[in-house]
Amino acid sequence: MPDKLTLHEYSKSGNCYKIRLTAAILGVPLETRQYDILKGETRTPEFLKNVNSNGRIPVLQIGEGEDVRFLPESNAACWYLASGSDLIPQDRFAQADMLRWMFFEQYNHEPNVATLRFWLCFVGDDNLSYEQRAQIPTKRANGLAALELMDGELADRPFLCGENATLADITLFAYSHVAHEAGFELNALTNLSAWIARMKAMPGFTPMD
Repeated sequence: MPDKLTLHEYSKSGNCYKIRLTAAILGVPLETRQYDILKGETRTPEFLKNVNSNGRIPVLQIGEGEDVRFLPESNAACWYLASGSDLIPQDRFAQADMLRWMFFEQYNHEPNVATLRFWLCFVGDDNLSYEQRAQIPTKRANGLAALELMDGELADRPFLCGENATLADITLFAYSHVAHEAGFELNALTNLSAWIARMKAMPGFTPMD
């Protein structure tokens, strides 16, 4: 991977962390550029024009100068980094199974677990709007359902897609291992907790902070 790689990120974001973790496990050099999303630093005219017109991070910058390219969306960036590695299965069904977990992460898991963590840990309970407060019970129920589903699926295998870790595990690990910060009790989810421990034991593992 000859191009210089720069991650535009907020270090406490799980979506940003999953890209750093993928790079670390693969031994891929990755520079970072920090933004404070609470101060609106990804909504400036410069960022919108030069990095991501959607005003969001993470964004993986590939190359620099005239040949620079920008890749938004965390799971797309993880795929780019892991292409050709053992983190992406070669078998057709196994690869599709990995993708369904990555879609599950963005559709069922992240909107509930990650959103609650952001609201409670970074925005602060006193600063939530009435509309946000009204959503908390539903997000908590949906987040717990996602974690319980993972716990059940991990009852008979070490990783989500079988015997070996894939991008599915990395993308879902990012917010699962800090779900307690959103008020979810992980001790009762024994299979999920054991999986978190296995992920932390992977060669090249790096913590979120």
